Amino acid sequence: MAVSSSPALWSSASLLLSSPPRLCFTRRTLRPSSAFSSPPLPSIARGKAFPGDAVLDTKESPLVVCFGEMLIDFVPTTNGLSLAEAPAFKKAAGGAPANVAVGIARLGGSSAFIGKVGEDEFGYMLADILKENNVNNEGMRFDPGARTALAFVTLRSDGEREFMFYRNPSADMLLQEAELDFDLIRKAKILHYGSISLITEPCKSAHIAAAKAAKEAGVVLSYDPNLRLPLWPSAKSAREGILSIWETADIIKISEEEISFLTEGEDPFDETVVRKLYHPNLNLLLVTEGPDGCRYYTKEFSGRVKGMKVDAVDTTGAGDAFVAGILSQLAVDLSLIQNEDKLRDALLFANACGALTVTGRGAIPALPTREAVLDVMFKSVA
Repeated sequence: MAVSSSPALWSSASLLLSSPPRLCFTRRTLRPSSAFSSPPLPSIARGKAFPGDAVLDTKESPLVVCFGEMLIDFVPTTNGLSLAEAPAFKKAAGGAPANVAVGIARLGGSSAFIGKVGEDEFGYMLADILKENNVNNEGMRFDPGARTALAFVTLRSDGEREFMFYRNPSADMLLQEAELDFDLIRKAKILHYGSISLITEPCKSAHIAAAKAAKEAGVVLSYDPNLRLPLWPSAKSAREGILSIWETADIIKISEEEISFLTEGEDPFDETVVRKLYHPNLNLLLVTEGPDGCRYYTKEFSGRVKGMKVDAVDTTGAGDAFVAGILSQLAVDLSLIQNEDKLRDALLFANACGALTVTGRGAIPALPTREAVLDVMFKSVA
């Protein structure tokens, strides 16, 4: 993930449920969930284009609800070793939808998380982490009969990772439609989700019901497949499951590897291949390319935003930070999708979010604040 240093890009003056409210358990105590949220940042120096001028202020922004899994990632303290060889692991909150929710809140936006964890110490810890990060957790549920999911993450010397999951079944797989907070879903401007919640019942039915309720309420649907092949029964079931809800999404973010997987080995850099994945009702398709930045596709235009080179420590959560960066901007102004200059500015910001995240260990601990992102953007053009 990254940001471009092209002066031309900086010069743009544009951007960057039917149940009553519930109390949420945190640390074995009942605490009511609360709402959360400056004028646009001024130029650092007049006469000089500053990236912050083009990034929408997210204070008082509409709500983004993130649906799916939240779990504990165990990340080795030493890169380049197998799980068996790792001397120690650092515990970190994770799960792609939860990462996005926290990422949006860190950037000053409004977010909520809907999902299920175990009624155990890890579950209480995750609920606390959401609260501490100003994420609304009214939609979080606790299962007394299943544990919070765990993932051990091996980090290669280049910062890329591989996963070993403990979830047979874990609490996130057991969320039921009857447990959904439909009021919270209908309040959202954007509902964001992945594909892991489609793998097993009853969570699959809950996922489909949440998306249906959101669509009927005029909520924008954002989809990041976030392929985790070892969790699916087979590659075929993963491909079919991911594509089963493809045409309901308004915004889709995918990686180069996911394009190859979904198209059964076709070239992810071939524009005709990418356009095959652009369904008639889609408004924005984003393709992330790690340190090389991202590509964007709309009905009217397409292009690429270059990336920022950083020393990667742990790439876990980079894509989620990117999603948080772009959704935090789209929640404020969906018309960005129709204005290429504004969209490019928003993607510069999102790329910087991803780049900063890979410089720390773990997903949620490494997610940046808005100030940190604007600072690194400014330094890249200073």
